[in-house]
Amino acid sequence: MTGSGLRDRLRTLPDKPGIYFFKNEANEVVYIGKAGSLRDRVGSYFQAEADQKVRVLVAETADIDYLLTGSEVEASFLESNYIRRYQPRHNLRLKDDKSFPYIKITRADRFPGVYFSRRVEKDGSRYFGPYAPARRARQAVRLVNRFFGLRSCEEAVFRNRRRPCLEHELGFCAAPCTGRTGEKEYAESVRQAMLFLEGRRRELLPALRERMMRAAERQEFEMAARWRDFMRAVEELGHKPRFISAGGEDKDIIGFRRLGSRAAAHVFFMRGGKVSDSEEVRLDAPPGVSDKTLLDRFLRGFYHASRPLADTILLPFRTPATSAWERSLSRRRGKAVRVLAPEKGAGRRLLDLAGRNAEKALSEKAPAGAPAVLSALQEALDLPSLPRRIEGFDVSNTGAAEAVGSSVSFVDGEPDKDGYRRYRIQSVQGPNDVAGLKEVVGRRAARLQAEGPDVGRLPDLILVDGGPGQLQAARRALFDLKLGGVPVAALAKKNEVVYTARFKEGLSLPRSSEALKLLQRVRDEAHRFAVSFHRRRRSRSSLASFLDGVAGLGPKKKLALLEEFKSPERIKRLTEEELARHVGIRAARALKEKFMTEEAEDDRRHRD
Repeated sequence: MTGSGLRDRLRTLPDKPGIYFFKNEANEVVYIGKAGSLRDRVGSYFQAEADQKVRVLVAETADIDYLLTGSEVEASFLESNYIRRYQPRHNLRLKDDKSFPYIKITRADRFPGVYFSRRVEKDGSRYFGPYAPARRARQAVRLVNRFFGLRSCEEAVFRNRRRPCLEHELGFCAAPCTGRTGEKEYAESVRQAMLFLEGRRRELLPALRERMMRAAERQEFEMAARWRDFMRAVEELGHKPRFISAGGEDKDIIGFRRLGSRAAAHVFFMRGGKVSDSEEVRLDAPPGVSDKTLLDRFLRGFYHASRPLADTILLPFRTPATSAWERSLSRRRGKAVRVLAPEKGAGRRLLDLAGRNAEKALSEKAPAGAPAVLSALQEALDLPSLPRRIEGFDVSNTGAAEAVGSSVSFVDGEPDKDGYRRYRIQSVQGPNDVAGLKEVVGRRAARLQAEGPDVGRLPDLILVDGGPGQLQAARRALFDLKLGGVPVAALAKKNEVVYTARFKEGLSLPRSSEALKLLQRVRDEAHRFAVSFHRRRRSRSSLASFLDGVAGLGPKKKLALLEEFKSPERIKRLTEEELARHVGIRAARALKEKFMTEEAEDDRRHRD
């Protein structure tokens, strides 16, 4: 996207809170930010007086994307989650694993305490939050101390206390340690404190208002003012972020919107209680096809065999196939997958927000001239029909190791990520891009053929990265399936020459040709998708090898680390205590010893 194109993009940004993504030519996220107004904040990067760092960022930016949130506070949480997920090179803060703060009430204790905590643990305690900034969590703890009398001292101090401490004298603790309050009375205070922290204002505010009025009637105006301030704090702290859950759940949240003949789905992925990734899919919505049928078709394509499954999938509404989906996905996963369509509560609020982002996808106009591009491509390659759906293929490998392939889908000249697929090459030994490409094209075509025309629509054009050899491999895969009528083209990076069955010697389109630019976009996206998958596989393999032979680290613990962390470097940054929470004390100690041994060897090699 050119400079003028970026400025045109700015005019489409809404005056609403959210997070924004600056992307480079390779479609990599290079910067993530948050905003109370996306239009104003992103626009500020393009002011003439911008400093040098901002000018460097803007010069690298080829496209801008965004997600809508309910408030700037929510945007702050989502920004943090996405930065940790994508690690953009221009984000110098929030890349570490420092967590947002929570409030912890130790329900397992006879007289529960209330504490500020950076971690959520399975210790029987109740956690509330997260909070941002951290001072809001500390403020909430002091409010609980002041108005409900809950203690904040450590358990060892509490057990050995013989007389009330200074916190009681200052009015911040009911002193259950010395019997100043009974167990039943203290339990009621804990219950009310949890109502406060849960944001259940309807139940709590009437009682607080009554206390304020009684204090005012007794002319205890200072006390009345305290209860008034507390009510305001209840209102402020009652707004909980939707993108983080203290329960640590794994959920897919699917928003859906329809506008005439077009529809869109937006999926938020919550893993470990945090939404840190999402996917947007645009759908054709033919007349006479109901929303429920469209949603079923989307689910059938979206939850393909290689997609990891969450514990829970939230739908905007139930369909006739919902129960069957639940049983099918549970069988595939090997344990229960719940498919729910909540009508209220936190799940409904998440679905509404996902729906707003799906609506955003529909509100964005297709690029001007997209139909002309397709007509130009049809004419240039002499295709039998308008290439509304193009699928691009590429393979990536390092020698014989971790060979993978990819397929990407473009509809009406734009990426359709619902059609993206990744493949591990299975039938090819050694580095052989041509044979690997034949396998990937064949597997994709066979899957579409098996799904039938209602779901697995064959593309109007298949594009492969390469030259005549790759072209023939793709065509052979289709002929083997009796699909020889599907047009195939190959685009070679050297000189950007296009090869087809008709143009066997190659077709050189003008570099300014919009048709060539579209083919380049599809080819480059397939290449990017394959390379990113290859790198991830290599990183995972490297990490798996690194974990081999560690005492106390069995297959399950090893898999847990592989899922949570992506490289040895990230594991090395953890303390022994943090590692122990994932793999146990024995394995954590063995890992730290391995780190130290490797560092010592590195030092010795450096000295030598």
